[in-house]
Amino acid sequence: MEYIQVTKNNIEKEHICCAISNNKDIQVSSKKEWMMKCFDDGLVFLKSAERGKCFIEYIPAENAWIPIIAANYMYIDCFWVAGSFKGHGYSNDLLDKCIEDSKAKGKSGLCILSSAKKKSYLSDPKYLTYKGFKVASVSDAGVNLMYLPFNENEVCPRFTESAKNPHIEAEGYVLYYTNQCPFNGKYVPIVEQAAAEKNIPFKAIRIETKEQAQATPSPCTTYALFYNGDFLTNEQQNDKRFLKLVQSR
Repeated sequence: MEYIQVTKNNIEKEHICCAISNNKDIQVSSKKEWMMKCFDDGLVFLKSAERGKCFIEYIPAENAWIPIIAANYMYIDCFWVAGSFKGHGYSNDLLDKCIEDSKAKGKSGLCILSSAKKKSYLSDPKYLTYKGFKVASVSDAGVNLMYLPFNENEVCPRFTESAKNPHIEAEGYVLYYTNQCPFNGKYVPIVEQAAAEKNIPFKAIRIETKEQAQATPSPCTTYALFYNGDFLTNEQQNDKRFLKLVQSR
């Protein structure tokens, strides 16, 4: 498999794997705009040369858009191998390349979001455990921070207190999100419209900087939906899923 690193120099022409190829589509343009903000902070986006969902995205943890304390670690934003790419060892290839690059940059290890049991939009804990990752910190939201230290004596990374115990002082539905996920550019406005049409109290807060992200009261920042102050889900909603969720409350 041939891999391509997306950079400032080639981002306009490269497909970013998990969104459609039309650069004028809001899903693509919003994701690429977010990536451009992060390249100077050390963001690496490595993908298969073949089009499809096969990529790894990582950044030095001090610059990650996530509320963790992980000095000198590399944080994996997203790690996705799907469809026809599964079962060919590409996950191992991408992770090995991330480890090699991180060691070359003098990092202490890797960290990534997961869960006790496999959840949508979080990395598979079974695979991570197989690769040597351990649980570093646990959130009340059912989200775990896992880590792979490169040496035995490395300091264990952890969530901030607000991420470990996610809660906000607000009524109704409140969504924190970033443009790291390309699909938010399309689906957040759709959910906003559905909520408005049904008179459902809903507020969407787009996180614009890494500082805002690192202060977010949730272990997940790409998508964190709260209801009456309590964390509900990190799973992205469309209008039908959101209205079904509301009806179940």
